Amino acid sequence: MLVQLCKVELGSGEVRVGVVAEGHVHLLELGDQVGLHSLSEVLHVNHPAEIIPDLLDPNGPNFPLEEVSLRPPLDRQEVWAAGVTYKRSQEARERESQGAARFYDLVYTASRPELFFKAPPYRVVGPGDRVHVRRDSRWTVPEPELALVLSPRLQIVGYTIGNDMSARDIEGENPLYLPQAKVYDHACALGPVITLPEQMPPLEQVVIGLTIERNGDAVFKGTTRLSQMARSFEDLVRWLGRETTFPQGAILLTGTGIVPPDDFSLAPEDLVHIDITGIGRLTNLVEHRGNP
Repeated sequence: MLVQLCKVELGSGEVRVGVVAEGHVHLLELGDQVGLHSLSEVLHVNHPAEIIPDLLDPNGPNFPLEEVSLRPPLDRQEVWAAGVTYKRSQEARERESQGAARFYDLVYTASRPELFFKAPPYRVVGPGDRVHVRRDSRWTVPEPELALVLSPRLQIVGYTIGNDMSARDIEGENPLYLPQAKVYDHACALGPVITLPEQMPPLEQVVIGLTIERNGDAVFKGTTRLSQMARSFEDLVRWLGRETTFPQGAILLTGTGIVPPDDFSLAPEDLVHIDITGIGRLTNLVEHRGNP
């Protein structure tokens, strides 16, 4: 049976840690009595899958998944991202930034990957929340990515889905504008759940899908596979932690292999669906912030 971890907001407004199993959310009993108080603390113990059954009250309440509000599955971790890890991403970024195309070509084959800070927790949104298009961008797309959940020791303790919203026109104007193209309020979505490593299918079998709906119609569909990545997760994590510590752990988005065509940009009220084998679907509504 697939068991996944989540954060859920109850009708009272209280946010609890839960387990998703067979379409229902079962709350974990955390607190001083068990020495664990948060989702991160559960994930950061040795072998969390072994202790989860002991944290469940068999007589406790459970809720149908479709009746609860899932929150982003992180606590105080920073969110980082890798870029140009798929050939499709390399080609797209070369086209959007002709003057700097050589740099994207070089980083695709270089030993050192592209890594950048994406978001603090307070800028991250969860399932069903709105992702934003900058008011000064006319060409913004979602980037569907598998996200690694890392412990303070930078061990991979789980996987979730990430949406790395990107203003391609801003980055294309000058690569030095990348932080403005990718780092802003509601530019990162995570969720809906975290799948533990031992519960994921073989990574070479994992498929990532992106569907964008507009007025009820699918205006873009694309898929890729993790097997098409040019870098390993271990390599990305090793570079991330080379000179940086993460006492709260970290979330690392691993890059995208799905890029909509150059004439496509998100519109207000678009629905963005990202599906990843072994995890589920992350859905967000698009909001434009208005004119600059």
